[in-house]
Amino acid sequence: MNLLAIETATEACSVALIHGDELIARSEIAPRRHTELVLPMADALLAEAGIGRQALDAIAVGRGPGAFTGVRLGVSLAQGMALALDLPVITISSLAALALEAPEEEGATILAVIDARMGEIYAACYRRDDNGGLIALDDERICTAESLQLPEADAWQVVGSGWATYAAVLSQRLTGTLHSADGLRYPQATHVAELALREFKAGHVQAPDLALPVYLRDKVALTLVEQGRA
Repeated sequence: MNLLAIETATEACSVALIHGDELIARSEIAPRRHTELVLPMADALLAEAGIGRQALDAIAVGRGPGAFTGVRLGVSLAQGMALALDLPVITISSLAALALEAPEEEGATILAVIDARMGEIYAACYRRDDNGGLIALDDERICTAESLQLPEADAWQVVGSGWATYAAVLSQRLTGTLHSADGLRYPQATHVAELALREFKAGHVQAPDLALPVYLRDKVALTLVEQGRA
């Protein structure tokens, strides 16, 4: 099995390759440099594994939510490579990939939260299953930190840049004990690859033209009036 995964939805630009039983990856926190980094990263991983693009079985990509340009870049690259190589695509939630950055802890509820700018966050809650995957506890959404509605849970782990920006507010939204919180974590291609492998084995793949980004937000900038009110 050879599966290439791309994740560019946030400040982190990362690529991972599952090659047989081995998983190798490259990642760099590089805002606004994803375009120049992502393909060289992919080529470096393929060279390290000693295979060409023609040996790939599938392309996986973090489909967002996240920065518009980053999400668009990742999905477009995955589509282009898959079309050229006649491969299926597996799209993975960038919030789900982020959730796997939390420490492994049985029974804890994970809040994956990305700073969406413009006073809002992208958020979703998960719990680890018994096989290393995730169970979604609610829907992905965009909202303010103050209006975030969370399920009841005894133990919480929070991960993502939304915590770095809104820790004081988010801590008041939690219904149980906070066991860990890390605002310096981003979705990584390693976890996109891990989740995508499960989807591939289950037959949950898409044709390249059906692999769509998830933005959650329809507008990309505040109007001048909104900026004056902010």
